[in-house]
Amino acid sequence: MIGFRFVDEHQAEYRVTDLCRVAGVCRSGFYAWRSRDLSARAVANVALLTEICEIHEQSRRTYGAPRVFGQLRRRGHQVGRHRVARLMRSNSLVGAHARRKWRRGNDRIVPAPDLLQRDFTAPRPDLRWVADISEFHCIDGKLYLAGIRDLCDHTLVGWSMGERQTTDLVVAALMMALGRRQPSNELVHHADHGCQYTSIEFTNRLADWGLAGSYGSVGDCFDNAAMEAFWATLKNEIRHIWGPIEKLTRSQLRTILFDYIEVFYNRSRHQRTLGDRTPAETYAASRAA
Repeated sequence: MIGFRFVDEHQAEYRVTDLCRVAGVCRSGFYAWRSRDLSARAVANVALLTEICEIHEQSRRTYGAPRVFGQLRRRGHQVGRHRVARLMRSNSLVGAHARRKWRRGNDRIVPAPDLLQRDFTAPRPDLRWVADISEFHCIDGKLYLAGIRDLCDHTLVGWSMGERQTTDLVVAALMMALGRRQPSNELVHHADHGCQYTSIEFTNRLADWGLAGSYGSVGDCFDNAAMEAFWATLKNEIRHIWGPIEKLTRSQLRTILFDYIEVFYNRSRHQRTLGDRTPAETYAASRAA
């Protein structure tokens, strides 16, 4: 039932076939579910949810299930507390809590499903990009690097460095990638659930360019394995060439990262998975084909 609702809520943005695969439901089952009449219980839940939303908004979205339940009882509703909690949870209505689990509230809502499903291949450039942020410990503090990698030619098409993990960091990497490649609206941008990538500012930038966002599951590095593998390679080879990163200053590491990405990795480093060609050579061959 939850899977069918997920498909129904997102079918305006994505194909029903893809959504059914992501939700793990049958397409014919979805159409059968959508065409049938609502049960009396479902109709009652819709009416109850309307009142729950009203109470939640009047409390400035601070009331959790216990207090919403109390207000419903005051209004004369004979309803169970677990039913109220279930309806609020399924509609992402969260009150103000001191518990760490809920502190982020609605920021944990994912703007889009996982459109890659761990398939980190692409038949041509600028069809699938993966993105992530990596952290480096230096003598004078941390340095963060946001990167975007093309899954066809493996080029790091966009990147940005900063001393804080901000939305501006990932937006700057996206702007660099878009300025270099200027992709069509077929492009899928895949990332994890980091608040930088799920922020309104970043998702609006994707929408402005007509790009599809994609997000892996929470706390699962395998859903963004292609980017994780790149970070592992970058850090291993930087240590091999320049020594321990922890002995470098942030200024020194900025110079090293620029040299590694733009001079070495994108243009000089051959990769076996690319037929022993560099990312730049692979991209040029794809453009010429």
